[in-house]
Amino acid sequence: MDRVAVLASGGLDSAILVAELARSALVHPLYVNAGLVWEREEHEALNRFVRALSSPNVQPVVELTAQVEPLIGASHWSVAGRGIPGAGEPDEASFIPGRNILLLSYAAIWCSTHGVQRIAIGSLAGNPFPDATPEFFDAFGRSLSLGLGHRVGIEAPFRHRAKSALIREHGHLPLELTLTCADPRDGVHCGACSKCVERHSAFLAAGVPDRTRYVVTPAASAPSH
Repeated sequence: MDRVAVLASGGLDSAILVAELARSALVHPLYVNAGLVWEREEHEALNRFVRALSSPNVQPVVELTAQVEPLIGASHWSVAGRGIPGAGEPDEASFIPGRNILLLSYAAIWCSTHGVQRIAIGSLAGNPFPDATPEFFDAFGRSLSLGLGHRVGIEAPFRHRAKSALIREHGHLPLELTLTCADPRDGVHCGACSKCVERHSAFLAAGVPDRTRYVVTPAASAPSH
């Protein structure tokens, strides 16, 4: 059976990606702990989802450890937990410099030492960041393969899909176990950050009941089709 390493954050998109790819491949979920404020609860959410999925094609979650604080600074909102982007703030406010570069580099090194040649990432349509474009994934995959002496391809099968479409097609999965929040409170979504608003709005646009637990119900933004 083909094998694929999935960069799995515990969020809704990558959780669906794990389930989708497990239909035809042996999936290795990789969680990269980079020192961001929400990661402990996010990692727990990923393990809950994988257990609930109970698929023989999904391997136990592999945790890799990196540290972004020396790179982006202790005052960055993702490290400090202060000034977390809320609803209506521009996309640039949520940008974590080089995040996909870091995640994919760690995943590629793991793949090179475990005989895996595919990396999948759950980037969606509309992602505006420079390290989430198809051109970047193609070029970076070639560079990583050259530098590691091990062929590895980077796949983003949802890059032309909207979150609402994924929810509509995968509403049968235990999506309420996933975590898409920059400021979770004991496993409960805050409801105020931009990630929570995007998540809730996508459920509304999909016409699927949102079983997510929120501290406060998010204000819906423009629908994601």
